[in-house]
Amino acid sequence: MKFAVTGGAGFIGSHLIKSLLEEGHAVITIDNLNTGKIDNIKPILDKIDFVNGDIRDFELLKSKFRDIDGVFHEAALASVQESFSRIDEYNKVNVDGTENILKLAKEFGFKVVYASSSSVYGNPAKIPIAEEDPKNPINPYAQTKLDDEKIATKYANEGVRVIGLRYFNVFGERQSQTYAGVIKKFLKKAKSGEAPIINGDGSQTRDFVYVGDVVQANILAMKSNVSHKFFNVGTGTTISVLQLADLIIDAFGLPIRPIHGPELPGDVKITKADISLAKKLLGWQPKVDIKEWLRTVIAARANLDLITD
Repeated sequence: MKFAVTGGAGFIGSHLIKSLLEEGHAVITIDNLNTGKIDNIKPILDKIDFVNGDIRDFELLKSKFRDIDGVFHEAALASVQESFSRIDEYNKVNVDGTENILKLAKEFGFKVVYASSSSVYGNPAKIPIAEEDPKNPINPYAQTKLDDEKIATKYANEGVRVIGLRYFNVFGERQSQTYAGVIKKFLKKAKSGEAPIINGDGSQTRDFVYVGDVVQANILAMKSNVSHKFFNVGTGTTISVLQLADLIIDAFGLPIRPIHGPELPGDVKITKADISLAKKLLGWQPKVDIKEWLRTVIAARANLDLITD
């Protein structure tokens, strides 16, 4: 089959492309390299059709998406803090860009699996968070993701097959500052023998999900008979930011403690996914535990450059 991946030079997109190639699919990717890096796909660049382009360019998308079986839509601006000062740009990229893809899905008949976000829930009313729980975005980035969901539902009502995956905190090799960026920052500091800096008291809890597990959720969603749904993609387990910092410090064997700074605006206090729906309808199950992964990577000093650079 032939698939398109938007944002394919990014963190999640580059891992997704690799898995699709391993399954024998043809892949085209569109990335404007705003946050993505060619180095992320350099080993497989000769095996894909790479287009340096923007999802806001409707005619470009139309010329490339005529003969594909599905689109994995990963391209987005994803920095919570940056979104406060660039609201208009975030709307144009995240909302208008997504609608461009859905318009073409309606015209050409392909299926779309796209990256939504757990940020649509805001500070949740209860834990764990289920898909039907209230949506209360507390920053402009999260609002764009909720707007995407409203547009996706509109197109689904017009016959488009579209699944939104609400990623929790994605981590792994080649991760960016925006996806589970706290891990990258903490590892970078500890690697240099410096104390990690925590925003706030560190009591914030996060549900960290491994990028390889996220890739499998995407592929299973595309292959599934589900035409339209939103799914949580997390693990159902949590770790506090302070525990995360302590784990990294201890794994490096450093005689230091974290430094605390001011809280960040728009920062959610607690996340924990109820993933029973994805298990039931997609047959998806996360396999990698954040604590075991960190201990293994740090102990072996394996792939640290891929995470901290």
